[in-house]
Amino acid sequence: MEERLKEIEMAIANLERIVEELNTETIRQSRVIERLERENKEIKETIGGNVKPLSEETPPPHY
Repeated sequence: MEERLKEIEMAIANLERIVEELNTETIRQSRVIERLERENKEIKETIGGNVKPLSEETPPPHY
């Protein structure tokens, strides 16, 4: 019975470690996503009105 209790305690400790690692990675990925969203917004604002629809683009000279 004592051996079984030790195994359960070890399993719980391992699960707690895994949860902490997943939480850390989730926070890191959330920060990356936020940064990428800001960069994407800046890019959209920069090129905003400067991009014509494909139907309005002049074809390159080799066409």
